[in-house]
Amino acid sequence: MKIGELAERTGVSRRLLRYYEEQGLIVAARAGNGYREYTEGHVDVVRQIKGLLDAGLPTRIIQDLLPCLDRPQTIYVPDVTPDMIVTLQHEQARLTERIDNLTRNRDAIADYLQTVIRVKSANNGKAHVTIGPVPSPS
Repeated sequence: MKIGELAERTGVSRRLLRYYEEQGLIVAARAGNGYREYTEGHVDVVRQIKGLLDAGLPTRIIQDLLPCLDRPQTIYVPDVTPDMIVTLQHEQARLTERIDNLTRNRDAIADYLQTVIRVKSANNGKAHVTIGPVPSPS
């Protein structure tokens, strides 16, 4: 398949696919005319890369992880070095912190939204609410 089809099937832009290739994350075959050619296997690999990047892992870590990923959800542990274990532990802790922050933000938005909907409903469709101390009459 050509780069456009891979981009469409994975939701990753052509430019980003070229970047993945520059970073050594994927390798495309080349047709006689120089066009990149991808296989069905590239779809899963690109989706894995996208997921790992979305999770906040840098490409240097992803490059180390990719050889351990045979197909989606299968991880092999060939020769993991102590440095790789430390790096992965650090990334795991960083991701846990991000998840905690995202969870707090999600909960705050949910509380705010619930309050806005409740107030709007109570005020016949007008979403007016005062948050914070109410000024005392002088």
